[in-house]
Amino acid sequence: MNLEGLEMVAVLVVLALFVKVLEQFGLFEPVSLEDSVEDEFELSTVCHRPEGLEQLQEQTKFTRKELQVLYRGFKNECPSGIVSEENFKQIYSQFFPQGDSSTYATFLFNAFDTNHDGSVSFEDFVAGLSVILRGTTDDRLNWAFNLYDLNKDGCITKEEMLDIMKSIYDMMGKYTYPALREEAPREHVESFFQKMDRNKDGVVTIEEFIESCQKDENIMRSMQLFDNVI
Repeated sequence: MNLEGLEMVAVLVVLALFVKVLEQFGLFEPVSLEDSVEDEFELSTVCHRPEGLEQLQEQTKFTRKELQVLYRGFKNECPSGIVSEENFKQIYSQFFPQGDSSTYATFLFNAFDTNHDGSVSFEDFVAGLSVILRGTTDDRLNWAFNLYDLNKDGCITKEEMLDIMKSIYDMMGKYTYPALREEAPREHVESFFQKMDRNKDGVVTIEEFIESCQKDENIMRSMQLFDNVI
C-alpha cells in the first residue's frame, strides 16, 4: 500500500472499522413490532440509566425504532449500562487478532468519552453514532479531526498523527503489511502534512483538515458509503 492509500486509511479508518463494532453491538438485528420503549429502556440492575427515548430522539438523528435496536445491542454487550476503555479494547481485539489494537481502541474510546469521565454511556454512544452515520460531511470530518487531535487543543501535530498511524499499523499487524518498513508511518505523516498543512506552520487546524478532505474526491465518495448503514 502506497502513501496515498495510507492517507486514505488515516482519514477513513474510524468509519470503516466502526461498522464492525456496530455489528458486535447488534446494530443489524431486526426489531419486532412488539418491542416497546419500556422493554428496551428498563434497567433494573444496571449502574447507569439512560435518558428518555424522546430526549434521545431530539438530540440525535435516529428514529424511535433505531434507538431501540441500538440499545438492545448496547445492553446485551454492556449490561452495566456503560462501556469502559477495556470493553473497547476487547471488542477491537476480536476483529484484529493478528495485531495489537489496544492503542487505537483507546484513541477511539477517548473520542466517544466526550466528558472525559472514563466511561461511555448509551447517550455518548448514540451521539457519536449519530454524527458518524447521519451527520453532514462537515460533521463527520469534525468528528474524525477530534479523534486525531489527541490532546484536544484544536490542532493536529505531527507527533499526534504519528501516534495514530502507528496504532493503525499495530492494529493491522505485521502479517497484513509485511513489506512495510519501520519508517513508513513517519513517511506517511510527512505526506499527510504536505497535503493538509496549508500554511506550513507545522500543525493542521480543523479548517485545513476539512478543506483538504473536501477537495479529495475519494474521501468524499467513501464517506457516502455510510449514509445507508441503518
